Amino acid sequence: MKKIKVTDQGFYGCYWPVEGSTCAMIGMFGDDCEDYMAKSAVKWLQKTFHINVLTLSPGHKDYSHCNLPVERIGAAIAYLKQRGNRKFGIVGASTTAMFALVAASYYPEITLTIALTPSDFVMEGFHQGKRDGMKEWPGDGESTLTWEGKPLPYLPYAYRHPEYYQKVMEQSKRTKNLIASSELFVESEKRHPIQEDEFIKVERIQGKLLLIGAEDDALWDTVKYIRRMEKRLNQKEHACQVESHVYAHGTHFVFPEGMVKTMLPVGSGLLFRAFAAGKQYPKECRATRIDIEQRVKDNAYNWLNNG
Repeated sequence: MKKIKVTDQGFYGCYWPVEGSTCAMIGMFGDDCEDYMAKSAVKWLQKTFHINVLTLSPGHKDYSHCNLPVERIGAAIAYLKQRGNRKFGIVGASTTAMFALVAASYYPEITLTIALTPSDFVMEGFHQGKRDGMKEWPGDGESTLTWEGKPLPYLPYAYRHPEYYQKVMEQSKRTKNLIASSELFVESEKRHPIQEDEFIKVERIQGKLLLIGAEDDALWDTVKYIRRMEKRLNQKEHACQVESHVYAHGTHFVFPEGMVKTMLPVGSGLLFRAFAAGKQYPKECRATRIDIEQRVKDNAYNWLNNG
């Protein structure tokens, strides 16, 4: 695969062009724009759809999500236009699914938005690394995202450092998950009911909006968030066509099966054993991923071939 590293255009990323395509997918996978997960996702996207891909990350092996400018996506779109792209999609998973939704609500050029295990609100910022024996800690009054230099309103976490990650570790150990933080988010909403300005304005998204999640997600209640987005769209005028798919089993990693097979050609199911549901329901989780692959293909092919 051809790769162009981009660090001086208002974002940090890698552009992976294919000859003959004028459609581009902005993808936020893994922790770095050129790590193994990102490259595997690019391989699958290009093999399946023959499109250009631009992978983004906060920085080189920067695993934190604090005060990231939404304008990075605008700069990425401008970069892609300069290279002859005329149609733009965006995909994110987990925290970056939130970012994808926010970005699509600001940039109408994005006409396909795929959000895997998204939240419907802006999260408080968080840092990852090593601090007092903790691998993650909340920002100090920092949002995950900013617009025009100002932090976007966010749902504050219920706990501060070091209690924040201690709670995550306690739930993870008790529930036999590699990581589980759903109780953190339940408590956060209990202490601070989400305000209107903290919700993502999904009604501003254009084109097709694809929301995907599983009920056994151990990190947060993404199905609850997806249902709230559906309700919001039912109550507000909007231009997007929303399609949501929720599954009983799938864990937090609701990736298309083909993408998973690209990452791990042998023993791909082992990845999902990091979660209790993946161990208990491996066949059901695989069936979910197979169905997700078909849903993503149907929507992406329709997007590519129309308009």
